Parts: sequence; C-alpha cells; structure tokens
Amino acid sequence: MADELYKTLGVSKDASEEEIKKAYRKLARKYHPDRNPDDPAAEEKFKEISAAHDVLSDPEKRKEYDAGPAFGGFGGGGGGNPFGGGQGGFSSADFGDIFSGIFNRGGGRSRPQPVRGRDLETELQLSFDQAINGAQISVTVPKEERCPTCHGNGAKPGTSPVTCPRCGGSGVDAQGQGLFSISRPCPQCGGAGEIIEDPCPTCGGSGLTQQTKRYKVNVPAGVKDGTRIRLAGKGEAGPRGGPNGDLYVTTRVASSPVFKRLDDGNLEVTVPISIPEALRGGTIEVPTLGGTKKIKVAPGTRHGAIQRLKGEGPPKPKGKGNGDIRYRLEIEVPKELSEEQQEAAEKLAEAFNGADPRAELLRKAGVSS
Repeated sequence: MADELYKTLGVSKDASEEEIKKAYRKLARKYHPDRNPDDPAAEEKFKEISAAHDVLSDPEKRKEYDAGPAFGGFGGGGGGNPFGGGQGGFSSADFGDIFSGIFNRGGGRSRPQPVRGRDLETELQLSFDQAINGAQISVTVPKEERCPTCHGNGAKPGTSPVTCPRCGGSGVDAQGQGLFSISRPCPQCGGAGEIIEDPCPTCGGSGLTQQTKRYKVNVPAGVKDGTRIRLAGKGEAGPRGGPNGDLYVTTRVASSPVFKRLDDGNLEVTVPISIPEALRGGTIEVPTLGGTKKIKVAPGTRHGAIQRLKGEGPPKPKGKGNGDIRYRLEIEVPKELSEEQQEAAEKLAEAFNGADPRAELLRKAGVSS
C-alpha cells in the first residue's frame, strides 16, 4: 500500500517534486478524457493519476501517506484500493472535491470580468520646430466606441440584458466527465454571463459602433522621430461596457534644412568658412534654435573642425537640461577664381616658399619626392 500512489505515477518513493510533476503531466496528457472520448478505462486511469498527484504533490499529505495506514483513511483497516469507495478508500465526494479544484478553480456563480478594449496606434506629423519646442496637436482616430443609443449594453432602450439561463450568469459551462467536470465558455452567452433578448437597433446588440474621435496630444519639447506617446483610455471600448484600451501616438518629425539631429540628443550644423578665415581665424555668426550667436574660429582651423555651444540644443528627456549644438566648420574653396584672386593665390604660394605639404607623407611611404 505504501507504494501504490508512486506506482500509479510510475515514480520511485524518493522521487523529487519535479519528477512527480513531470510524471503526472505526461500521464495526464495521455489519459485525459478529451483525448480519449467514450473510453471508461482511460477515464478511470485519469482519475487515479490525478488523485495520486493530489497527495504526492503536497509535502504534508505525502509525509502522512508515507507514514502508513493512519493517513486520512488510505487503506485504513483493510489495505485495498485507495481509489475505490468504501472503507479505507476515496469516496465519490472525495473525487468531486479533488477534480473541482483541478478543473473548476474560482468556480461559483461570480460574473465574468468585463473585457478590455483593444489598444490603438496612430502617427502624428510634426515640424522640426514643433518637435523641439513642444506643441499641442489634435489627432483624429476611427475606432469602435460605446453605442450612443444603448450606452454599450447592447440592449434596445427600455430593455436590459438578462442573466443567461444556461450558466446562471457565470459565463462558464461545466461539462460533466464522470466524477469531475471541465469548464469552458458558455456556448449560449459566449462567456458574457448575459443574453440580449431585444438587441439595440443601432449596434445590433454588440454595444459598439464605428466612430471617429478627436484627441489633443501634448507633445513634450525635444521629442525625436519615432517617440511613442501613450493616451490612457483612448483606445477602443471593451464589449458590453468593458474598459477602453489605450491609444499610442508615434511622432514623425520632419527634417530641418539647417539642424541635424544626432543620436546623442545634440544638434549639428555645417558652417562654411572662407580660406582667409581658416588661415587667420576670426569671429563668425552661426544659427541657434533661438536666433544667432557668435563663435571664434581659431587661426589655422582645419576642414571639418568642430566648435560647440553648450546648452543651446534641444531639451533633454525628463527635464535634464538642454543638449548642445555642434558646428562643423568646412573650408569653402571657390570653383573658379577671379583674376584678382588668382594673383593673390600665387602670392600666397610664393609666401610659403613652395612648401610641399605632402613631403612628410611621401617620406613615410618610402617614396622620394
């Protein structure tokens, strides 16, 4: 008798909890009544392995069972089949308790919880300035919303949904399988717990109609292209008065002819400078988000050099100040020279005494110039 439940699951007496669980799942799948309809032998086997698992998966019950016949009447007095009725065995009531716990958890006649509506997504087109400075912009969204005629309950005005006579309002249909039952959504009310005898003429009983809604979206300053903004409760309404889902708005930001957004949250501007400015240095005027400012160009500035104005960029997320604007200085070289410029270029070359800027490069490459 001390080994009977272990033999039923096909495990040893020192099997771990995980081994017991795996053995039970394997056998339950094999002998489940849904997979073996109209097979009394499979049904009986399924009851046995479920009862064995109920005992061996509980540390306290298993401990008492291993201690011998004193445990809860198992085999008490006469040893015999622990799964049979009569003295020392499980009664039909015992099995009813076990299987109602396994297959009908949370049963009773409580009404089903309302179903939440679907989340929706839409896109919002923004100019570069709107994204940088923030804005309040309206979006129009087609969606299913509560019917204005029946206010979402699906019944014709003056009437109300009635409790489903089949499930008693629980939304669950318990199918008997011998000594236990398996629950499924009630086929008469579809799991709603209610039926509509006189449907609303506007929505046909669904409680929902296709509507177009307009919402204002508060766009925070500094948003990037692809930022998602959540509008809680602005998604589709749930059926039969269920709560609304959410609306997610994805920003699409137009590019700027001047400013380039960088991955680090800063901006970059390409600024042309003349050859004399690169050679001699000087002070130049550059654009900012709020107007213009002046920056210094160092003498001998190279093509592609970076100057930075800190705190002049777009707002950072969560109010952490502003980013920077980087100015990439690019030397502007005329494609054609006037006669005067040609003479100046020749005088400049003479002033440098014909110095070859590639001489060091060729020396390193081992090539004589």
